[in-house]
Amino acid sequence: MRLVFSLRSPLGTWAMLALSVLCTGTALAQTMYPDKPLRFVVPYPPGGGTDVIARIVQERFGAALGQAIIIDNKGGAGGSVGSELVARATPDGYTVLFTLSSHTINPAIYPKLSFDTIKDFEAIGTVASLPQILVANPQVPANTVAELVALAKAKPELLAYASVGNGSPGHLAGELFKLRTGTQMTHIPYRGGGPAVVDVISGQVPLLWVSIPAAAQFVKAGKLRALAVSTIKRSAAFPDVPTVQESGVSDFEVDSWYAMFVPARTPQPVIERLNRALNSVLADATIREKLLAQGAEGVGGTPQALARIVAAELPKWAKLAKDANIKAD
Repeated sequence: MRLVFSLRSPLGTWAMLALSVLCTGTALAQTMYPDKPLRFVVPYPPGGGTDVIARIVQERFGAALGQAIIIDNKGGAGGSVGSELVARATPDGYTVLFTLSSHTINPAIYPKLSFDTIKDFEAIGTVASLPQILVANPQVPANTVAELVALAKAKPELLAYASVGNGSPGHLAGELFKLRTGTQMTHIPYRGGGPAVVDVISGQVPLLWVSIPAAAQFVKAGKLRALAVSTIKRSAAFPDVPTVQESGVSDFEVDSWYAMFVPARTPQPVIERLNRALNSVLADATIREKLLAQGAEGVGGTPQALARIVAAELPKWAKLAKDANIKAD
């Protein structure tokens, strides 16, 4: 028997009342958001560049929302492990992906990702942009990019470079460097910047492409030697370190960024609330100074601006991965 709900019948009245309560409850939950601590999922281990930037933002972001922010490091597979966790999380605004530009690189080298970079996430905003930096163990007999290229061509079996993982901006920079200089170096992926830095300092690996926040204090302490940065312009944090292009390598540029995403289907009012909080944090002069000290420049902006960056970079990195034969090691 088919049931027909009439607004004049008791059953129809109760159905409409239940729907009204459900809609009111959802709206109320969004109005009260957030009413408990948020989790920033950082898809890399503690001590790396993403972790450093997340912790700079953490306290002030929590103050802007009136809730604590918990950092949850979930490293692995070039950031894909943490990204998958967020993609599968409840879309309520309490689980936030705090990641870097490997988010748009991974689809090019991991053909079987369990999530879709565009469809499974909603953009919140770009936190900061910065270069990758090429650093060496001080025992490496090369003080410049030119000397490094000469060494790599003379003794190709000697050199290897580390990165924070397959699909990271450092991995991309390292492979592009090989392509543009005609050199060969073995790529050694790590599960984050912290472990990679430790092994380069100890001499386990001679070279490292990494974001400046992960290496800055060790370069300043003389434990690592900075050879070049990956962007067109020099870094404000290390103005004496030349760019790769300045050093004689043409057509070389790798920008990296940090950004925030939430699971797809997160309510729009929640996305807007998170975006306002991010922009208020980045408007703080103290936060911007802390970011600059790490070689990063605060960005901010709208969710739509970040979504456009993601859409533009996916085909760009896919082409580079194909041209340079970049694969997950």
